[in-house]
Amino acid sequence: MARRLLGRADFRRLLLTRLASQFGDGMFQAALAGTVLFNPQRAADPVDVAAGFAVLLVPYSVLGPFAGVWLDRWSRRQVLVVANVVRALLVVGVAALTWAGIGGPAFYLAGLAVFSVNRFVLSALSAGLPHTCDRPSLVSANALSTTAGAVSTVVGGGVAIGVQSLLADGDTGYALLALCAAGPYLLGSAIVAGFARPYLGPDHTSRAATVSARDVLHGLQAGARHVLGSRPATWVLTLMAVHRVCFGLLTLLTLLLYRNTLEPVGSLFPTGLPGLAQVLAAGAVGTLLAAALTPPAVRRWGKARWTTAVLLLGAAGQLGLGLPFLAPTIVAAGFLLGFVAQAVKICVDSTLQEVAHDDFRGRVFSVYDAVFNVTFVAALVVGALALPGSGASVPALVLVAVLYLAAAVANTVRRRVWTDQPVAVSASATS
Repeated sequence: MARRLLGRADFRRLLLTRLASQFGDGMFQAALAGTVLFNPQRAADPVDVAAGFAVLLVPYSVLGPFAGVWLDRWSRRQVLVVANVVRALLVVGVAALTWAGIGGPAFYLAGLAVFSVNRFVLSALSAGLPHTCDRPSLVSANALSTTAGAVSTVVGGGVAIGVQSLLADGDTGYALLALCAAGPYLLGSAIVAGFARPYLGPDHTSRAATVSARDVLHGLQAGARHVLGSRPATWVLTLMAVHRVCFGLLTLLTLLLYRNTLEPVGSLFPTGLPGLAQVLAAGAVGTLLAAALTPPAVRRWGKARWTTAVLLLGAAGQLGLGLPFLAPTIVAAGFLLGFVAQAVKICVDSTLQEVAHDDFRGRVFSVYDAVFNVTFVAALVVGALALPGSGASVPALVLVAVLYLAAAVANTVRRRVWTDQPVAVSASATS
């Protein structure tokens, strides 16, 4: 299946756009992580970490569904071209602020701007994907494209960390890292420019040149009705919300462990930013394995059974591997979390693409992104208030296991929901 997909020039072009864009994301995120968490010139406690994530993710996640209205009216190819150029310009500003040692509101607002544009890019890539493959190939297409994108993000972060070791410590080195992200963003823009303007949709030809506030509100209402009218869509978004709560708690726990608690185990398992990069690399390997196993597993058992199985794996694995609070087991837990996260995401993405009409797909994926990030930040905020500064918390791991187990049981009970048909769209609904 992967060979057949890669044989399509349009799929390859969209995939390369994703790879370049998400490689830049990895570099930029590594620069931010180094600046905020591991920079010896700054200090951060759990509340600082959660506040940083909240400032960067919540505002654009709340406003994200509004962007979906534009994605269902404007050429998605144009969105990808322009958004990547804008991101390249914005990271130059972030780099300048970092180099000058300027933190606080100005720094977070600049980072927020980059993340906000990133919301357009990821939603446009997902909404445009069905235009580059046939419907029976959607699960495989999602497995290949989202997994390759996730790996590209990790590789970009790894390259950034490697480059940082050659640069000066402190703000100057991290500023140069942020600046490097502009190159991949511009490359992504150049690649997607090879598509014809209407190629990635939306399919209808009545796109307005301008969109009023009233159009946005009406579009959001229609998009919400579209999601709520589909039991598969509402259910998979619920499952994703539970997973992201678990992911947020585990993310903060891991950051605190590597910053404050873990001791290096020889030369194989370092701590600090290199150790955190090792966890991300293990997660990328898990992501690759999930991409290889999920399509055949879905063909054999269906998306519902496979999702239940990986949720159960998450419950058992995170509890068993996390509890020793040792660098080797945390790396193994990162591998497992990468596997679970990607397997669930492939099933959720393909379900939403199947049940959402193309005229609504941008709005649906904008709502998806909002759920994806707001639940993550909510978990970080709760974790910041509840976790010890060391990050070594048995109750947090037990809670994660219970949430994964509850989601698996509920999904088993509601398995028939996954078999619903796509939502019928009336002519009036698309106006």
